[in-house]
Amino acid sequence: MGEDRGLSLRELAELLACELRGDPDARIHGVAPLQGAGAGQISFLANPRYRSYLDATDAGAVILRPADAEGYPGNVLLVKDPYLAYARVAEALYPPPPTAAGIHPTAVVDPAAEVDATAAVGPHCVVEAGVRLAAGVVVGAGCFIGRDTVLGIGTRLMPNVTLYHDTRIGNRVLIHSGAVIGGDGFGFANEHGRWVKIPQLGRVIIGDDVEVGANTTIDRGALEDTVIEEGVKLDNLIMVAHNVQIGAHSAAAGCVGIAGSARIGRHCTLAGGVGIVGHLEIADNVHVTGMSMVTHSLTEPGVYSSGTPLMDNRDWRKSSVRFKQLDDMARRLRELEKRLERLNTNEG
Repeated sequence: MGEDRGLSLRELAELLACELRGDPDARIHGVAPLQGAGAGQISFLANPRYRSYLDATDAGAVILRPADAEGYPGNVLLVKDPYLAYARVAEALYPPPPTAAGIHPTAVVDPAAEVDATAAVGPHCVVEAGVRLAAGVVVGAGCFIGRDTVLGIGTRLMPNVTLYHDTRIGNRVLIHSGAVIGGDGFGFANEHGRWVKIPQLGRVIIGDDVEVGANTTIDRGALEDTVIEEGVKLDNLIMVAHNVQIGAHSAAAGCVGIAGSARIGRHCTLAGGVGIVGHLEIADNVHVTGMSMVTHSLTEPGVYSSGTPLMDNRDWRKSSVRFKQLDDMARRLRELEKRLERLNTNEG
């Protein structure tokens, strides 16, 4: 962790617009879990499973719901959502390290690129012609930015990010190392058993306040654009194929794979390892649990799951045999139901 300037509890209460109980002048310099926090650190309780740590904590202050704060003698910030409040406090205590504006001598910047005077371009970067870097943009070491790409105000590229040509990145976007944005989508036509490449002519457009995790790839569109709307959060090692659209404020955890031309709604969540086949639509406020395979459109909000949970290997082998027998069992059951129906009719 880098150094922080520290904040008083009064300042933190003002930041959260919440009630403070305790010493308003107490200084907070860091965050820590309840069981490890000391003086000058703030912690929080969001999960009742950790309630036992609250009575023994040495934290300088704790973020609590009013119901959890009853009887607690220490400094408290009273909020409705402790986890959200913790996130905002941590952000205030640990701002990104300052970066000096300017272009590093080892960077290669085409004269036809436009780099704002307040932007920073790190060592060994390549910035091609027609690129526009807005105010406050930070480009980490070893990044490649292809021709005619645009980065909005305050956007940050961590080291070794690759942006292909004609990519559009909004304001305050954070892209982590190893991400590749705007590579060719997987488009081929088959001619007598041989694959013929289809030129990928679209772009990638990323809205404001998006975060893209390490080694995540977002392919450019084939004809239309691949679009990631504002506020989307993508974890590490995610694959977003060509022409995909992801609605505002949706989030996807690690190893999610989204096939071409799928459309994901707003405020959706995809847990780790979810797979989504191409050309389907997912409504707003859909939540898919981990390792699920989405093979058809989901038109109603809700929580969806597929697959089977982990079990003992011997039980799994028995179940896998039953899976193969399900179709035959279903036919036999239907036949028995028909026989019972005929018997009941005859008795009647």
